[in-house]
Amino acid sequence: MAFSSRIISEMAPTARTIGIVAYDGVEIIDLTGPMEVFAFANIGFMRSGIAREPVYRFRVLSRKASLITASCGLHIQPDADYRESIDTLIVPGSPDVDSILADRHLIDWVAAQYHGVRRLVSICTGAFLLAEAGLLDGRCATSHWAYCDRLAADYPAVKVEADRIFLRDGSIYTSGGITSGIDLALALLEEDCGREAALLVARYMVVFLRRPGGQSQFSAYLASEATNNADIRDLQLWIMEHPGEDLSLERLAARVAMSTRNFSRVFTAETGMTPAKFVEKVRVDAARHYLSSTDERIERTAVLAGFGDTERMRRAFLRHLGITPQDYRARFGPLAVQPMPSLTPRHAEAVKASLNRFTHSRGQGPVASGIRQGGS
Repeated sequence: MAFSSRIISEMAPTARTIGIVAYDGVEIIDLTGPMEVFAFANIGFMRSGIAREPVYRFRVLSRKASLITASCGLHIQPDADYRESIDTLIVPGSPDVDSILADRHLIDWVAAQYHGVRRLVSICTGAFLLAEAGLLDGRCATSHWAYCDRLAADYPAVKVEADRIFLRDGSIYTSGGITSGIDLALALLEEDCGREAALLVARYMVVFLRRPGGQSQFSAYLASEATNNADIRDLQLWIMEHPGEDLSLERLAARVAMSTRNFSRVFTAETGMTPAKFVEKVRVDAARHYLSSTDERIERTAVLAGFGDTERMRRAFLRHLGITPQDYRARFGPLAVQPMPSLTPRHAEAVKASLNRFTHSRGQGPVASGIRQGGS
């Protein structure tokens, strides 16, 4: 099929189209994660009586009408001969960046769409397609943390911010690695339909509406640079296995038979962070594990994770995650399971008002009245 855009008469009058680009080797979560955010929004709006029909429609776009094979081996059937106008175009990434950069037709088509869509979005390494098309020159952008150095080196005109979950520069949005696309889609939903709608979907998907921290929060070991120094690598693993022990600079230096000064210099050079910063990240990760999977008291968690007291743990959580240990447990703890959410009357009114503004901005009629709660 040919990539093109024109309005077709059978499109629902209140629906905006989310176009998602597919190609062989695409990362499947990059593609499906954002789709699910908007799909759950449709379900929530219709079950709550706010909308009688979907607010968003989805089309998977490809140069070929035959099956697409994702990087995981899953087959995807793109929409054949699709020529509908696109409101938001999403460009997912792939683990094989060189392969997608070799597809000149796809790059040129993405570049041609920029002025015809309201929002252009890249997920993960999809930012490379936008950068190759020249659309990120002079803009701030992000990508998967493991690829940000290459993005900055290959495209020096792009202002790469490696630790961002997602960011916006004008009408172009870029996200970090893989599941960050869900965070970005929630932000787009909030932009369209208000915070209450985005919060409803975030609760149902069991994710943060605004995830605390940057991409490096997920593992202290992954966030540090890879090292070929076997002694330092083994020490990192030992630290992660013993977060509650004495991890002072002197003790760590002694384990690798170095002076404290030389150890600090070598560790920082090999990993890209100081020993103290690495230890704190490890302890935050350990505390997150206890908070999310056990019922240990906050005070006991601080001891097990090596912080010693709750105040030191609280300060570390705020530095790295932007959230307190108590709030982290409330969201992700073993007792934090919540029933399928529904809109309260007050929230439903707020969502309806946001949707009316959203649809009126395209000259469409108001959404349905007569709000009700609960299921279908």
